[in-house]
Amino acid sequence: MNKILKIEALGFPWKTQDPFLFCAYHRDEYPKGNSQMGVDSDLLKGRNIGQDFSVNENWRMYHGSSIPGFPYHPHRGFETITINKEGVVDHTDSLGAAGRFMAGDVQWMTAGKGVQHSEMFPLLNENKDNPLEIFQVWLNLPSYSKMVEPHFKMLWNEDIPVINHKDSANKITTVEVIAGRIHSVKSLDATPNSWAARTENAVGVYTVKMEVNAEWTLPKTNSNANRSIFYYKGETIEIEGVKIDAKQTIEALAGEDILIKNGASDSYFLILEGNPIGEPVVQHGPFVMNTQEEIRETMKAFGKTQFGGWPWKQREVAHPRDKGRFALHSNGKEEIK
Repeated sequence: MNKILKIEALGFPWKTQDPFLFCAYHRDEYPKGNSQMGVDSDLLKGRNIGQDFSVNENWRMYHGSSIPGFPYHPHRGFETITINKEGVVDHTDSLGAAGRFMAGDVQWMTAGKGVQHSEMFPLLNENKDNPLEIFQVWLNLPSYSKMVEPHFKMLWNEDIPVINHKDSANKITTVEVIAGRIHSVKSLDATPNSWAARTENAVGVYTVKMEVNAEWTLPKTNSNANRSIFYYKGETIEIEGVKIDAKQTIEALAGEDILIKNGASDSYFLILEGNPIGEPVVQHGPFVMNTQEEIRETMKAFGKTQFGGWPWKQREVAHPRDKGRFALHSNGKEEIK
């Protein structure tokens, strides 16, 4: 049986399968930060700040005017799962919630009926570079959950289950179980209204690192699920005997075990799988609904309410340099790490 269904090159953003909408992967080698946690003006010359997504640059300022990141913007009808591998992300939203999360942490946000949020990448280090590596996965919501109350939660690095699989040659494969289950290892709970909150939907989100020449088998899950393996860093691997170069997406059967053999360098993957929602998807920028009429209603609602407005003084909110990892929720509860 051919367990590999499709192989194609990674683009930007990464193409995903239902129930996911897409994945944006960012790797930016930011320089030393200045006193405002941004980039010195002489390094900004020649860059189209506010629109700079050039894949030819080793760092991109995105839409921030001084600090890298994304000033406040709206979402409705889906979820974001932001996986931080390196660097700093500062969150604020229209509900009055805020947070800072760092390497290994994951933020899971249900936009539901509508929320605005800001995601900034303050450059805390003044004496050394500030690399940033994040994935932002967009996970769709079924029609019955499109208009739920917005919600966010933190999956802290210390709490996320990790598997260190040792093969017969003592080579290690490390798997972070962000959503779903690998054998007996179960993830932390998803947000309450997520498609991933129901185990029968078989949603899995895993990040994987394989040592040189390591072997690991991705176990089978629900045969109705879609499964994508994003091989974003490394040299070559073999999946079920097929040699594959890095920077490829591999779609594979979810109802079969998938044997992966690594090559001569460490290899890194993001794996997304889950039962499809199977509903029409109509997207207009940051809004994802089921019909064009719902999109028009969403645009009217945002124009009228601004999804609660913006309670912060700045469009680009960065927390103090000496602030550690934390999450302040809209109900006033604060988590400090």
